[in-house]
Amino acid sequence: MTQEHLDLISNLPEDILQRINSFLPLKEAVRTSLLSTQWRSLWTPTVVNHFHAGDGPTATVNAVEDSLEAIGAFLGSYDSPEMRKLCFRLPEGHVTVVATKGVDKELHLNFLHSEKEEQKCYSPIRRELVASVAEHFASSLLANCQLLHSLKIEKCGGLKRIAIEKNESLKSLIIADCLDIENVTVSATGLRSFVYKGLLTQIHMKNGLNLVDVVLDLEGAFGHGDFDCEEVLSLLSSLKEVETLTTSGWLLEWLCSAGVICGRLEFQLYKLKQLRWIDSLMDAAKRDSLACFLNICPILEKLFITIDPSRSRVICPYFHQHWHEPHLWMDFPTVKSNVLQLKHLTLIEFLGFTIDGEDGLLSSLVDLLLENTIVLKSIMVKSHENVSWGVTKVPSRRPTLKWWNCRRRTAISLPRNFSFALIEDR
Repeated sequence: MTQEHLDLISNLPEDILQRINSFLPLKEAVRTSLLSTQWRSLWTPTVVNHFHAGDGPTATVNAVEDSLEAIGAFLGSYDSPEMRKLCFRLPEGHVTVVATKGVDKELHLNFLHSEKEEQKCYSPIRRELVASVAEHFASSLLANCQLLHSLKIEKCGGLKRIAIEKNESLKSLIIADCLDIENVTVSATGLRSFVYKGLLTQIHMKNGLNLVDVVLDLEGAFGHGDFDCEEVLSLLSSLKEVETLTTSGWLLEWLCSAGVICGRLEFQLYKLKQLRWIDSLMDAAKRDSLACFLNICPILEKLFITIDPSRSRVICPYFHQHWHEPHLWMDFPTVKSNVLQLKHLTLIEFLGFTIDGEDGLLSSLVDLLLENTIVLKSIMVKSHENVSWGVTKVPSRRPTLKWWNCRRRTAISLPRNFSFALIEDR
């Protein structure tokens, strides 16, 4: 006779289950709803608020403002995780906001069309309606939450604008996978970290004197309008205080293809210590644009170059009018000679390179960086298979422009009286 496994925890009284949830981070606490019916019942909305809006251009704004009092009462206590529904009845349709709070003073908002409409096609009109409520709700909430430290806006389809004005408490801002965003404006004097993942759009950073870490993980350019060098340069200029920067390689390629010469810009990233370059592939244009960009990173200490084939490839367009003068047509020796000395660079890592696939580009990159560094301590190359190589100087009696393999050693031979070898790290 098989012994039955009793679920003793799920049979505990509800107040004890709530107490257990109170010790968990919000994401982990919400996952307990999958354990059993008893756990799921803890996530039944405690209160459902209904807000009716009439006709007129300000109907949505008025309904959202009326809901702030309910949100204020909802956030009055953080003794245990809790969920609440806010239902907005608008002339164009109904929108539901599911608000979930955690014990660590977290608030998660999920914007949905009404339950009846979920069975219908999620048309562009309904999408715009949800986005309109989300936009007004976020704006009103930010204006009334002056102690907000962290904000993440994720997968908000239809949302076109994000505006954060005159905020002094916000420390971290993440905007991810909002594919319809056309404009992001941030004025937050205390902001330390900014992460943007999605299509390149208009991003205006104001008063970012305390920004330290910025990620621009760009999957392509927004479909409306042409690529604007001035806007991108204005964004980069607003990041001149950052210490760590992640950027997509195609963005630098587009800038340089349009004629931008970084060494002639009126600003430098004079505090940047760590640069992470990411793209789906490495080619000559991306290599040369990276070399150009290094000229505005005078105190760079760490450089990470990552190739991720799973990322979408972004094709560089043909620019009819150049911002300054095209220079990616230069031969590589000329590009290399234009790179300023990287006096503080101590660490370089190549991630995702294959020895057989990008050997010529890898050798030229190593050559460029070694020739312009003074205090470099380490160069590492790691393949997609997690095989690592260290770069070391070796004597070479017959320098050539090819690579040769000998057991687990690959030498980068250059036209000089020594070469560099990749020693596999096992």
